[in-house]
Amino acid sequence: MNNIHKLYKQLYKTYGSQGWWPIMGYGYHKNDYSFPRDKNEIFEVCLGSILTQNTTFTSVVKSLQNLQNIGCLSVDTIEAMNEDKLKRAIKPSGYFNQKARYILEFIKFYKSLDGGIPTREELLEVKGIGEETADSILLYGYNRLEFKVDAYTKRVFTHFALVDEKAKYSDIKYLVQDSLKECIKDETELLHTYQEFHALIVEHSKRYYSKKPYGRGCFIKL
Repeated sequence: MNNIHKLYKQLYKTYGSQGWWPIMGYGYHKNDYSFPRDKNEIFEVCLGSILTQNTTFTSVVKSLQNLQNIGCLSVDTIEAMNEDKLKRAIKPSGYFNQKARYILEFIKFYKSLDGGIPTREELLEVKGIGEETADSILLYGYNRLEFKVDAYTKRVFTHFALVDEKAKYSDIKYLVQDSLKECIKDETELLHTYQEFHALIVEHSKRYYSKKPYGRGCFIKL
């Protein structure tokens, strides 16, 4: 067992299944990996992944709730919305002018897939979709083996000297993927580990890595 896998095991033992990605009207689905269950839930994950850029998921939920309340939580209903109405609905997530444009650009791309699964390269060509958003869409929306890295991940890994402070997104992503593949050979188990690991890092980091000095009080030992 390498240190990446050891970190995952300790986090999972402490916090258990996280049930990401939460779905409106259902919530977190701990130990149920059948989500997303249909095209509407897939789109909701994609939408949430765009909205969560530079904000908290609590704010994203408020935006999604606003869209749900006005009956506009699907591809077609959002596409048909007045853009100003869309901006007002997603305002809790911040950067609403920018995000509204990103959402509408993504919808064009999403509809062009005609139900297919996008590649990471294709997603990165869409305006407003960076590496973290692309991996979030693929990991949680399409159940693809693409680990999602965020600022919390880098803080935790830097604290344990698993990566250098100058490590790039791709350095961390492929370190995690390669390390977990060494220990987990079953692809389904590996996918669920990717999904849980990111969520566990977030849960742990909210407690110990959200304020400087990062890692203060952290009890994990590698």
